[in-house]
Formats: sequence, structure tokens, C-alpha cells
Amino acid sequence: MSSSYEEIREAAELAAAPRRAPERPLLRVDLSTSSIAAEADRLWEALVPLCAERGVDLIRVGTLGLSWLQPVVELERPGAGAVVYGPVPPAEAAEFLDAALSADPAEAAARWLIGARTPEAGVPSLDAHPFWAPQERRLMRSMGVIDPESLDDAIAEGAYEALDRAIGMEPMAICDLVLAAGVGGRGGGGFPAGQKWKFLLGAPGPTKYLVCNADEGDPGAFVNRVLMESDPHLVIEGMAIAGKATGAEYGFIYIRDEYPLAIARMELALVQARERGLLGEDILGSDFSFDLEITRGAGSYVCGEETGLIASVEGLRGMPKIRPPFPAQKGVFAEPSNVNNTETYANVPLIVRRGADWYRQHGTESDPGTKMFSISGALVRPGILEVPFGMGMDELLLGCGGGPPEGREPKGIQPGGPLGGLLPASDLRLKLERPPFTERGVLLGSGGLILFDDRASAVDLTKYFSEFCEDESCGRCTTCHGGSQRLVEVLERILHGDGRAEDLERIGVIDQTLQNANCLHGQFTPYAVRGLVNYFRSELDVHIEQRRDPALAAPGLTRYLVTDPHSAELAGARPLCPTGAIVDRAAPPADHAAEEGERAEIEPAGLTIDDARCIRCDVCRELAPQAVRVVDRFLAPLEAV
Repeated sequence: MSSSYEEIREAAELAAAPRRAPERPLLRVDLSTSSIAAEADRLWEALVPLCAERGVDLIRVGTLGLSWLQPVVELERPGAGAVVYGPVPPAEAAEFLDAALSADPAEAAARWLIGARTPEAGVPSLDAHPFWAPQERRLMRSMGVIDPESLDDAIAEGAYEALDRAIGMEPMAICDLVLAAGVGGRGGGGFPAGQKWKFLLGAPGPTKYLVCNADEGDPGAFVNRVLMESDPHLVIEGMAIAGKATGAEYGFIYIRDEYPLAIARMELALVQARERGLLGEDILGSDFSFDLEITRGAGSYVCGEETGLIASVEGLRGMPKIRPPFPAQKGVFAEPSNVNNTETYANVPLIVRRGADWYRQHGTESDPGTKMFSISGALVRPGILEVPFGMGMDELLLGCGGGPPEGREPKGIQPGGPLGGLLPASDLRLKLERPPFTERGVLLGSGGLILFDDRASAVDLTKYFSEFCEDESCGRCTTCHGGSQRLVEVLERILHGDGRAEDLERIGVIDQTLQNANCLHGQFTPYAVRGLVNYFRSELDVHIEQRRDPALAAPGLTRYLVTDPHSAELAGARPLCPTGAIVDRAAPPADHAAEEGERAEIEPAGLTIDDARCIRCDVCRELAPQAVRVVDRFLAPLEAV
């Protein structure tokens, strides 16, 4: 006989009590993809014996979003607050632990101290930190607090309470509630989720499917990954409620294969939920049945489009399908289906628990509620955070993110992934909701925002995103595949000093042609070049007319010169050069003696860079900034230096 939710909740709270109200020091370690990249796994290994020796309990948690400070840990002592520290390198584990456990941790552990998440005497509150202060953490409330691999922790914080309530509701009532809250598709489309569910609810036939789009292929976007790694049961609960609302009894969570940790934690969470009667047959003793499985994506970007994703779920090549029919009519295995983004499903339990009015306390009329954003690029504080819709983009990127490094100026923003377009820095005051972005000809997208500063070439960035779109075209329609190829070819020529005045007209023709592509991938491919022409036209003109890149970033218009051939840093960079372009300076041939003699004044015997081998990867300049200089490719060497 299945247990009631109250019984499951009572048992979970008892099991989680030592972690919710610790009787001895409790150390939480952020173990997520971002932190593991910063050696948090090695920190964990170092802390295991140290904590055992010092009587400290150690648990893994998801992320607090402080990516620039990884590895991040949090120490909570009995009767005191939870204090966050970082970065804590593995080599400093013992020293840090002793300092944080001392009588005056605020002073002893000051060099690692970030702030107190809950009040702690003598420690500044995390609420005063510029990254943390503007946040309204709803989806992220339990992240960094619970062990994402512990169902007890999740239930003790309220997981599956909304599902228990939804089981007793009529399907149409759930759809109406979600529609009243105004939650839209968080993948960027913004279509009302409640309305989309009604389409599936009204579809004929006994078999219906739900699909969670967790493909998240945009560079700079990691909202879905963080949700699945840090609070997997929130996503599962949202899908189960959607199943009740739509009449679907089965669903697929489509996760890109590049997310191994998210896949592992979601798979574990599914097993745990089934064991407690929260998934499967007769959930919580009711007559409602629903189950899920994970489908691993093969890395195709077009599988972020719902019909391409459906094809991949079916085991076919990920190619978008021509609509109609729409998925609600004919989706997975030709049965009525619904596809929503991971974050869309994750909002649903909050709405069922707290109501539509509560959900609308934050946000705007067009976009109610809060939104998770992953911010990166030229920022002092990259990371992930949750803020109300309607916040100024400048508040998010310059305030929370700290803006570009000292001495640099913001130049532009790349929102919404490769298909999202480009915006100039003058648009930083745009409100974070869909309408202002649409009016500017770009997409807000799924929440990835990349700031670039005056070191970046807008033309080179546009080529990069256009090349990405070309490479990721499924090839089904020649309009998309051939059109994106032509777009990349024109940009490539411009970046190598062969731009022509008529190229602007060519770009416009290609843009118009791509609007006839079969799916949004092809139709949105020109968004980046539109942003270039509309907002960075003067920079594009310099590339075409003067064969110069003012940012000295375009590989085809720059070259690398050695200004200190005897630099130890340059010698250290030499074995890391991928093409062996850092070479010993050879004696010049007789017929070039005069020219080489002039260059010898700048580059005496020692190391030099063979321009023919150089691929402009920038490794040498990053490792030896005082010994290597980037100059205009078409200027004479003496003039350049």
C-alpha cells in the first residue's frame, strides 16, 4: 500500500533533521559542473579525512551560483549562521577548516570569507553582496542548501507537496492556474504554458506524451544544467503535475550528452521518486499514474527546436519537421505531445503551492515571475542567479556581474545564444523581458547573457555565431544550409581584408532568402549579422574600407609580434603553442638582409613568431603579455611597433 504524502514528508524531515538543524559543524561543498572544473572534487577528497578528524559533517550540495569564486563551501555551526567561503583551493583545505572552526572565524578565515547566508555575528550578510542582493530566489531557494542526491533533503524542503495537491485537482483547473500565473516558455518563445497544456488536454486519444527540453545548446547558457544538477526533484515534480493536467502518463527528459552530471543526478532522482511512490503506478495511493525516462541527446543544436527534439527522442536523426501538424496533434511516435523547457516545468510546483497571485508579485505584465540568468563573458563576477523579470540589464551585468575588468569598457551584449543577435552597450538599460528585446530585433532567449568589452571584434563574433549556425544546420533544406554557408563566406572574406562595398547588399539578400527556411534555425541565423549591420556598422565599414579591426581581435586582420624575444614567459609558452609558431630566430637570407635588419631592431636574436604557422589562438599573449603584441596585419612591422 502506498504511503500518503504526509507520512513520506514526516519520515523525510526526520532523516534530514541533522542537516537542517545541525548539532555539530556541517560543511556543505558545492559539487556542480562549474565547481568541479575548479577542482571542487579534489577539495572534497581532501576534506573527507579532515572533517572526520575534526568532528565535522560533510555533505555535497548544488550551486549557489557564485561561479567566479569556485570552489565554494558553506560552514554552518550549531546555533550559528551559515557562512559561505570561496575560493578554497584543495591545497588550502586543512588551513581553511582550522580557521573557519576557530573562535573568531570572521578574522581567521577572512581571506576566504564571502558572507553569511543566514545571520552570523561579526560576518557581513550575503544579502549585502552586489551579486546576491537583487535576487529573488524562488527556483533557486534550495540550491546550495540541499544534497541534490538526497530525496529526504528535497522533501523536507517541500518537494512533491504541490504534486500531492495537484492529484486532487481537476486537470483543467491546473491548466487554468498555470495560465493565470502567466508562466511562459522559458526556452525563449514565451508561449503561455497553461494554454499549451490545454491543447494537449483536448487532444483525442488515450496516449499522450510530455517532453522536457533540456538540450540547452546555446554557448553561455547553463540555466537548465544548474536546475538538474542542484534540484532535480523540482523538475520531476513539475513534469508529474503537467502529466496530471494534460492526461499524459509518460514523459521524456531530453538532456544533452555533454551534461553527464545532470544526467546522473536526474537518473538517480527518478529511481528515488519511484521507490517512494512519487512516480509510476497509482502515485501516492491515487488512481493517477505517470512515469519518466531520460533520453540523451547526441549534441545536435537543432534538437533545441521542439520538432527536431521529438525526432531525436524517436531515435531518428534530429531534423526539425514542417508544421502543421503541431506536437499537440502529432508529436512523439505520432501521438499528441507537449514540449516545454526545463525551467518552465520547474516553475509549476511553486505556482501550485503558492498560487497565481503570489507568482505575479514579481515580474511584469508581459513576463510575470522571476527568471534564472547565466551571465558570462567580460565580467568580474560570472555566475548564475535569479531575478524578477523587468530588472534592467545594466543592473544584472554591471551591478551583479561587476561589468568588465578594470580598464575595459562594455561594448555589446550577446543575448539568447547564436540565434539571438547582438546589441550595443548603449542598450544595457533594456528591461529584462521579451518585448524590448523583440523591438530591437534580438531574442532574450533561455537566459544566457554574454557581455563583451572593447577587446572583442563585433565582426569576428558575428562570424563565429554564423559559423556555429552553419555547422549546426541539419541540412534538410538548402535554403538554411546553403544560405548560412554564403553568409559565413562573406564574413570570412571581410575578416581577411577582402571585404567589398557590395557585401552589405549581399548580406541583405542572404538574410531575406533565409526567411524561407523550413524552421526557426534558418530563419534566425541572420539575427547576429543584423545586429552587426544595425548596431556596429561603423566597425564593419572599417573592416571593409580600411582592412582594419580597431579591436585588434579579428584573426585575419592581425598579426603577433614578439617585443621581448628573451622573455622567460614566452619561452614557457613555446611548448603550448598548438602549431609550433614560436621559433628560434634564424639568420635572414642575403636578399632580405635589409628588411630583416630593420626588424632586428625590434626582434633581436632569440624567439620570434612564424606568422605562416600562427593561427591567432592568443595563447602566447595570454602567457607572456609583456613579450607579445598584437598589431594590424597590413601595417609595416616598424609602424606597428
